[in-house]
Amino acid sequence: MSDIDVTRLVTQSFYDRDTIVVARELLGKYLVRRIDNRLIVGKIVETEAYPPFDDPAAHTFKGQSNRTAICWGAPGYTYIYSLHTYHCLDIVTEGVGRPGSLLIRALEPIAGIELMQHFRQSTELYSLTTGPGKLCQALQITRELNGVAVTVPESAITIADTTETIAEHAIACSVRVGVTKAVDLPLRFYLRDNPFVSLHKRRRFLGSQ
Repeated sequence: MSDIDVTRLVTQSFYDRDTIVVARELLGKYLVRRIDNRLIVGKIVETEAYPPFDDPAAHTFKGQSNRTAICWGAPGYTYIYSLHTYHCLDIVTEGVGRPGSLLIRALEPIAGIELMQHFRQSTELYSLTTGPGKLCQALQITRELNGVAVTVPESAITIADTTETIAEHAIACSVRVGVTKAVDLPLRFYLRDNPFVSLHKRRRFLGSQ
């Protein structure tokens, strides 16, 4: 992790843009979770965009509620919600009154892997963070962290920038996973051939590595 500066945070202006653009450009950056004096770091390898107003799959589509109130505020904050028995982590995008968000779907484990394994009760590296529920469990992300500013150094969850340039051909796009509305919209973005993407076929034969 010597080449990653976890204090070089993505600024709020990055999130204050079109949700689809932000979801795509967040790939390759680093999600950082602080637990006491320990760090867990994962490279963002898969996201899904949920644009405001016109996306019936978005939680905000029917208007503001107590659950989604954070999405109607300033960008760069966490929107964490429960889905079945697990949690999901969204980052709020666009401006005040424009309730866009993007789902962090998968991470490539970078640091704090032993902690991830402990929280997930699993040693299978290629299954630790390959899905939104898994990564929230691995990083101990729950509703208690809803509304955290990811642009503030002292936050329990931040997103660090990178000097790495992701080539256009390295980014793939598909329909979103698990939605029942707007199922044909190509709003899922991921790093092509990365083995930590949630649906990557490589894990079928990696066994318990």
